[in-house]
Amino acid sequence: MKQLLIILGCVFSMAVPCLGQDAFPIHLGGFALGEDVSIHGDRVNMTSCRPMRYMEYLGEGEIQNVPGFKSGLIAFGTCDRPNKILRIKLKYQDRSKAFYKELMDRFEKRFGAPSEYLGDPFQIRIAWKWTFEDVKGGRISLILQHNTKDTDEKIGNAVKLSLTSQIDRERDCFKADHPKTKSLGQTGETLRSREMWKRYVPY
Repeated sequence: MKQLLIILGCVFSMAVPCLGQDAFPIHLGGFALGEDVSIHGDRVNMTSCRPMRYMEYLGEGEIQNVPGFKSGLIAFGTCDRPNKILRIKLKYQDRSKAFYKELMDRFEKRFGAPSEYLGDPFQIRIAWKWTFEDVKGGRISLILQHNTKDTDEKIGNAVKLSLTSQIDRERDCFKADHPKTKSLGQTGETLRSREMWKRYVPY
């Protein structure tokens, strides 16, 4: 009976892949991948929600009033599964290296060794990534980062949980609804190239 309930839960879940085991993370900071973003109106500044630049198939809003976290962003689908949470990015209140080491220890105990290092070789920005995949191809990525010097990235400790397989579906859906314009043709392309090269090369 218990196995049947697990199977039914997988069938009726909207966007979240199901492994039938706790090692597949979907919850972070009180949010869950696959939930409708509107149910978090008290913790997401809905007026800040905008399409993401260069990723118009995702909307993004600012997270507020989450204990233990200084700030955050939440991304949701806009095409294939509108308003379903697909990415949770949070910055921890504690920005210390000691807290990062404690987080890393707990992450490894919970999920095992990370699958990929994303930081720089000098460890100015330290970032480790875990990847989870189920038998149906559902994929989730988890990234834990510590940074105190690279001003192009979030300073301090940050975590990002993403439902990458559904993000891919959102992109494909958006492309299908917004096909690229037709080619300018050989003459048009040639003219455009000439104009662009004038900008590239001093004269």
